[in-house]
Amino acid sequence: MDVLGEALANVRIGRAEACTVREAGSWGWRYPAFAGSGFHWVISGDAWLLTPDEPPRRLAPGDVVFTPAGGEHGLSHAPATLSALPRAVAKDHLPQPAQADVEFLCGAYWLDHHPVPSYLRSLPDVIAVSPDHDRHPHLRPLFDLVRANLVDTGPGAGVTRPALLDLVLTHLLKQWLADNRGEESPETTDPAMAEALRRIHAAPSHPWTVAELSAIVGLSRTAFVARFTTAVGRPPKRYLTGWRLSCAARLLRETDAPLASIARRVGYSTEFALSHAFRRQYGVPPGRFRALGRPSSDDLPVSAER
Repeated sequence: MDVLGEALANVRIGRAEACTVREAGSWGWRYPAFAGSGFHWVISGDAWLLTPDEPPRRLAPGDVVFTPAGGEHGLSHAPATLSALPRAVAKDHLPQPAQADVEFLCGAYWLDHHPVPSYLRSLPDVIAVSPDHDRHPHLRPLFDLVRANLVDTGPGAGVTRPALLDLVLTHLLKQWLADNRGEESPETTDPAMAEALRRIHAAPSHPWTVAELSAIVGLSRTAFVARFTTAVGRPPKRYLTGWRLSCAARLLRETDAPLASIARRVGYSTEFALSHAFRRQYGVPPGRFRALGRPSSDDLPVSAER
């Protein structure tokens, strides 16, 4: 069961944004918690990472601050108290590179109408990574591609950005997990529950029942529900509904398939049944959700906060 892959697939539903930030002199910004995943990559200069519970940590060029589930944090020219920093705001003009003391690249997926996957919420709120470019040679070129994409106003630029952020987040997580195996990197270790999840993920349109899934893994219904809830964090029916709606959200964002077709592919008998469940989960109807996710070739972020 590829828990990491499924979590990142759900993050891709979000709104992808990236920007370059440059600062000179005394500066400091607080980034409030948000629903999504994001990172800061220090391109040049030094900075300090501030979090609610840990002492300040100095960052050098090449270091990355990663927030798997959008945890609150701050960046500053010097050690400081996180609560004393002003909230990050948009800037109309940035210092030229030669005049800046520090430059960093920010990228994020904003999940405006979708909860952050439980797998990512189980990781530390803020992770500082010093990439090992000998073991993980892909990150630096990926960051450079994201930077180049920010100044690209040609056709397809808005489509390229999410694909690049996908790769950055994947490689950041893989490096951190490779270096931090243990209790903080949960995995589905129950073979019976992994099999049940595999069946659900492979065929969301199938009319799954607790009785059928428990029979497949050779457990009573009571034992199956208890073990599934412990392993996954939600009862089977709630998980199945969430997975079907996540699949529907990805199809809405990534395809032009009619709603009736999407409904059948994710296990709903009619588009009206899917619309009702989707609006309850995401807060907007499917058509509105699809429209909000359409990328624009001139959609270049300017906010230091995002």
